[in-house]
Amino acid sequence: MTIRKPVVAANWKMNGSRQLADNLLQQIQESGVDKQLQVVISPPATLYSYIDEKIIQNKLEIILAAQNINELDKGALTGEISAHLAKESGCKWVICGHSERRSLFNESSITTAEKFVKAQSVGLKPILCVGETTEEYEKGKTFSRLTAQIEAVLHIGGKTAFKDCIIAYEPIWAVGTGKPASPELAQDVHRFIRGMISSVCPTTAKSVCILYGGSVTPENAASYFAQPDIDGGLIGGASLIPEKFIEICQTALVN
Repeated sequence: MTIRKPVVAANWKMNGSRQLADNLLQQIQESGVDKQLQVVISPPATLYSYIDEKIIQNKLEIILAAQNINELDKGALTGEISAHLAKESGCKWVICGHSERRSLFNESSITTAEKFVKAQSVGLKPILCVGETTEEYEKGKTFSRLTAQIEAVLHIGGKTAFKDCIIAYEPIWAVGTGKPASPELAQDVHRFIRGMISSVCPTTAKSVCILYGGSVTPENAASYFAQPDIDGGLIGGASLIPEKFIEICQTALVN
C-alpha cells in the first residue's frame, strides 16, 4: 500500500452482541492494532452507545461507524436514524450506500448521495460504497456503473465532496459469496476510482483511502493490501470472528 494510513473496517450488519463487542475490543487492545492503523467497527445501532463507552473507558483509538443514516434530519420515519442521532450515540463515521442498502432496500444513488452529504454536514465521515451487480459485471458495465454512483455524489456535494471521506469498492457478486474479485481486478477498479477523483481534485485523489470489500479473509487479505491503490478493507463475515479480524488488521500493517 501507499503512505495513506490503512483502514480496516468491521461491518457487522445485523449481527453481533455485547459479548462479541467485549471480546473484539479486548483483542484489539491486546494486539495494539488500533494504535497503528485506522480500525473501524460498524455494529447494529443498538450497540453504538455501548461500544462508544467501552472505547472511551479503555482509551482505545477505534472509530465507531453507523451502518446507515436517513438523509433527513427528523420526521415521522419509524425505524430510521438521523445523522444527528448517530453522532450523539458516539459514531464518527457512517457507511453510505452499502450494496445491501442498494439491492435489498432499493436505495438509489441519489439517496445515497444525499446521505453522504448529510453525514458530512454534521461532522460524520462517510464511507461511500460503490459496486456493480453480477449482471453488470458480466456485461462489462463495471466502470459505467461506478461512474454513475460517483457522479451522483459530485452532483449533490460538488467538487469538494470527496475531500473528507472513505470510498469502498464492493462488487455485489463478491459480497458474502466466498467468491472475491481477483486482486488484479480489484486494483484495476481502484485505479479507475482514484482516476475519477483525480479528474476533479488531484490532491484529494492522492489522500483518499479506497477500500476493497467482498469476501476478504485472513488468507487473501495480503494479496489485496499489496496493491498500490487498495488502502484496506471493509470486512463482513470475518469481522464477526475476532481472531480473524485481528489477523486481517495485522496483515494490513505489513503491506
